[in-house]
Amino acid sequence: MKKQNVASVVEALLTPVVEELGYRLWDVEFRKVGADPTLTITIDSDEGITIEDCEKVHRTIDPLLDEADPIDVSYQLEVSSPGIERVIRTDAHIAFCMGQEIEARSFAPIDGKKAFVGILSAYENGAVTIATAEGELTLPRESIALMNTTYHE
Repeated sequence: MKKQNVASVVEALLTPVVEELGYRLWDVEFRKVGADPTLTITIDSDEGITIEDCEKVHRTIDPLLDEADPIDVSYQLEVSSPGIERVIRTDAHIAFCMGQEIEARSFAPIDGKKAFVGILSAYENGAVTIATAEGELTLPRESIALMNTTYHE
């Protein structure tokens, strides 16, 4: 099974289980980490995520994954939080982060810059709008290499 298909199948399988435990399923990634295939399940909640939360989810989903067997190779299972500077990859992530300060990095320079920081203010027709100190900037999703929330102490 292709990596993207694995992530989609696992996400569909685990979303109701993770939500029943009181968390949001933020992301599912299946990739090689070093030589080992790794399935990373990222969970979130309004109260934040502790190591105990990760352990609870890991203990709950491990037997479900073994039973459903959506991955045809041996792999490592990781459960983690999205962190303070969470990566924004999906439409659901964009919706969740609306109104928050983000950093977007473009593949190619725009007016000589590749990094833009501002408030995520809109997402329409496949384009993200960021209210920056210089004004509003609208970037097509396909031009964005990386987007994440920002953190200031």
